[in-house]
Amino acid sequence: MTRVKEFNLPDLGEGLTEGEILKWLVSVGDTVVLNQPIVEVETAKAAVEIPAKWAGQITQIFRGEGDVVEVGTPIIAIDTDPGAGPLPSASEESAAPKGGERTPVLVGYGPRTAAAKRRPRASSAPAPVAAPASEAPASEAPAAEAPAAEAPAAEAPVAVAPAPVEVVATPKALAKPPVRKLARDLGVDLDALTGSGPSGSITRDDVLASASTEQSTEPPAAAVSAPVFGPDREQRVPVKGVRKLTAENMVASAFTAPHVSEFLTIDITRSMRALDRLKTRPGWRDLRVSPLLLVAKAVLVAIRRHPMINSSWADNEIVVKEYVNLGIAAATDRGLIVPNIKDAGRLSLLELAEALNALVGTAKQGRTPPADMSGGTFTITNVGVFGVDTGTPILPPGEAAILAFGAVRAQPWVHKGKIKARQVTTLGISFDHRIIDGELGSKFLRDVGDFLVDPEATLLAWG
Repeated sequence: MTRVKEFNLPDLGEGLTEGEILKWLVSVGDTVVLNQPIVEVETAKAAVEIPAKWAGQITQIFRGEGDVVEVGTPIIAIDTDPGAGPLPSASEESAAPKGGERTPVLVGYGPRTAAAKRRPRASSAPAPVAAPASEAPASEAPAAEAPAAEAPAAEAPVAVAPAPVEVVATPKALAKPPVRKLARDLGVDLDALTGSGPSGSITRDDVLASASTEQSTEPPAAAVSAPVFGPDREQRVPVKGVRKLTAENMVASAFTAPHVSEFLTIDITRSMRALDRLKTRPGWRDLRVSPLLLVAKAVLVAIRRHPMINSSWADNEIVVKEYVNLGIAAATDRGLIVPNIKDAGRLSLLELAEALNALVGTAKQGRTPPADMSGGTFTITNVGVFGVDTGTPILPPGEAAILAFGAVRAQPWVHKGKIKARQVTTLGISFDHRIIDGELGSKFLRDVGDFLVDPEATLLAWG
């Protein structure tokens, strides 16, 4: 069996058939270990890092950054036994078999019938060892290898057997797999950290401390780059990846589910004060807590009172879910994504806050895995962060309702018979009228509003 194994773009699930190579994390000549991330690929769901299937040495990279590759297509070749010496030459691999055995063929070559020449290796980068083609029986292989370009007359031909590639391994930071995953999710470079664990290993606390420092010193977001126009003064932007899937889903949803939208403007001054008190309590000081947390809790409490809100339409049946996978719409550089918190209804308020922090942080880094964006049952879109009062959101496919949370503003409000400055916001809900009628949708929106007007009293009353 050949030492050089081709690694195909794997099936990333959820019906995905292709992916775009965003960034190679390794180069030809690098030595990799099992499950080491080697390439970042963007699918229609998200950008994900793909780990190495084998340990060994990278001998060839078949596809470049920016290429769109179908699932099952070879993207890289790995020598799984680099310590065994130089790879066999084509003539050695295609030696004649004995006793009717199959002709061994080097990947990408047929049986040798003549000596071959190789171009001198460029000094800037090593030449790839193998070509991206699968093995074939001798009867189907070409009669001879395609001739290589002749070397310049002043230079002597290079020997057929390739010289071993000199590899200078880059020291890898010492960290356990869970710590490496945490670092990837938070966008922390392990190689830039000094570990406080045994033998200088990097611990979970080291990663969290680094992420906290980077977040506190993060500069303001850069302005959106100006579009580059052609001679016709137009710019054409390819629709692919996350944006392409979002467009398809929105069209399917808008023209399948009959949407109804309602709005409610409320005074949430007490919710804002409750958040301020919450931030001072032990266990909460290191968490980023925003009004979205109480909106999420209000939705979860209201769903318990009106379970039909948390349902879907399937084959002329209404499927009501006991679990709530709470989606939070997030705007990213690659387009709108909606990761969800699994079984959010079973989380305590502190656990819900931690889950929201992790979800938002991972989405900002563009590293939300596809599994976190499937199976949502109810979604919140926080348009208020853009200074918008509310909106009429389109339902994510397979969900019966979506809530828009608008900006919180100090506004004049009648409170206890007097006009005072109060913290006011507007909620908007869209729902599938096949499942949810006006009464149910209105009661649900009313209950979400009641919670936010006075969260403490509502929790005591509703449990």
